Amino acid sequence: MYITFKKEDYLHYIIKQTKTHNIDNITRTHAYQNFYFRFPEIKWAFVASIVSRNAGWNMTDLELGPYRKLLGKTERTRLFMTYERANWLIFSDAYPQLLTYKLSCKLNKPMFHLLSDLHVSNYMKEEWKYFWKYHDKERLMTALIINEQNIIHEPVLKQSFFRFHVFDKLPYRLQNLLYMNAVILPSKTLPLYGAYVHNFTNLSNRIALGKHLATTIYSPTYYSKLVDFTISESHTGSRWDYEKYLNFPFPESPALQKIYPPITHQDIIRNDWYKWRGIKKKWTDHTKSSLKTNIGESFYRKRTILFTYVSVKETLLH
Repeated sequence: MYITFKKEDYLHYIIKQTKTHNIDNITRTHAYQNFYFRFPEIKWAFVASIVSRNAGWNMTDLELGPYRKLLGKTERTRLFMTYERANWLIFSDAYPQLLTYKLSCKLNKPMFHLLSDLHVSNYMKEEWKYFWKYHDKERLMTALIINEQNIIHEPVLKQSFFRFHVFDKLPYRLQNLLYMNAVILPSKTLPLYGAYVHNFTNLSNRIALGKHLATTIYSPTYYSKLVDFTISESHTGSRWDYEKYLNFPFPESPALQKIYPPITHQDIIRNDWYKWRGIKKKWTDHTKSSLKTNIGESFYRKRTILFTYVSVKETLLH
């Protein structure tokens, strides 16, 4: 006896599974990573897991002593919500796509017509059909990078609350000016690699950064180290996940789930960004990136200067 599943059954499964794994940064990161090791042809999923780890580290950094002294509770809460909202939005759009691919593999037929009901852009709907037919892994990875950054552009980067309370404020502007924010590729050995996040509000810059990180992650120099790290170190949201191997003289940041409760997000009606923004040619180009990769030393030098400044300032005030 065969059980017949309807379209609504598949959609219910995908929506339910997405909600189950979209609780916080920890569950999202693990979902991306687990999916990649099950379906390694979807290269974006591994890139997403590494970037998501960094989002968690940025969140828990805010609760380190120096940041608590530099920033008020309101400022830190708003910065946390910026990371959290972007992390949640990307997952809410991307994970249903991954599950639709998983379903297609299970049924041995393309099920990407479901993406319209899941409010996924027409751009990605066509890209998944193309991937199913031609199996172009690099093209799909680039498409998903383009899509994720367009997904967060209006609801986060251009949203009036975040623009006024975060991106137009001094802490963000200084961080941007001094290149204080970076995506670090975790490792058990030095040197540390990654890329600085600069002019984050610029859509094309974020897409270029994503492509650069993807190229770096999958290069022979780093890929095996990253796989080894992610398999052996479960994501806690704390930089201590990798800092404990490197003997850095920095305070241990707390595990994310010990300091932040799950956040309930309001999901607005989603408009298809592709219909009114389209695709710029440079987004799909693969010219060699000029971004630096060996940034670990300079990143931690800047953190040392910042933490020393806070300590000296506190001493002088007392």
